[in-house]
Amino acid sequence: MNMWLHGNPTSDIRQGNTLASPEFTNENKNELKTFDYAVANPPFSTKSWTNGLNPSSDVYRRFDGYDNFPPQKNGDYAFLLHMIKSLKSTGKGCIVLPLGVLFRGNAEADIRKKIIQKGYIKGIIGLPPNLFFGTGIAASLIVLDKENAANRKDIFMIDASKGFMKDGNKNRLRERDIHKIVDVFNNQIEIQKFSRSIPISEIADPKNDFNLNIPRYIDSQEAEDLQDIEAHLLGGIPNSDIDALSEYWDVYPSLKTSLFSKTKR
Repeated sequence: MNMWLHGNPTSDIRQGNTLASPEFTNENKNELKTFDYAVANPPFSTKSWTNGLNPSSDVYRRFDGYDNFPPQKNGDYAFLLHMIKSLKSTGKGCIVLPLGVLFRGNAEADIRKKIIQKGYIKGIIGLPPNLFFGTGIAASLIVLDKENAANRKDIFMIDASKGFMKDGNKNRLRERDIHKIVDVFNNQIEIQKFSRSIPISEIADPKNDFNLNIPRYIDSQEAEDLQDIEAHLLGGIPNSDIDALSEYWDVYPSLKTSLFSKTKR
């Protein structure tokens, strides 16, 4: 019904178990059908992802080459690897997953390292908490792009966790929030405290060890509001407030001295 309402009456919708028995395969059922574009919003951290599936003997070889299998009680990376396998060699995709996939350790850390080294991740967008029904946890968008993946040198990150409005007992992205995310990502615009292109060499540095937790790379915390008590007591404008307008003084060098003078204390 949703596809009909959005003008896609010929859409091909199939019900089944994506991991144990995927519906979109070739005629022989031994290869996944691959796509130019794919989007997915799988169940978060499902504990039953191995029902009907033995990852070590997966006929579709979705887990080959990653040095480990997703944890038995957490299927987030199973769905991510399924999407990667379902993309053509130049395919692009986006999947919604909990923030934990960016930094959890053990088996997931091994898989994450391999995915980064293969260059499949083009971008990561951190979303606000409480957006989705059924869970209040924050989620992320993992943007995949296989085209020229072997030569990828960076991952573009956006911290969009603060742009939303309250809508009843849930949060909701406003049109302006969505527009900003899309515009910044498509144009790879770096904005302080919001977005940054992270070199893979920095992600691979031992101090980060392929951890993709967004706060490691983007400091979105508001600066502490420091008060100049002496200036408040004796009058005048604190020097720190004047220095904060440095971008104006750079354009009009003489304006600062015309407007302000130092007060003897």
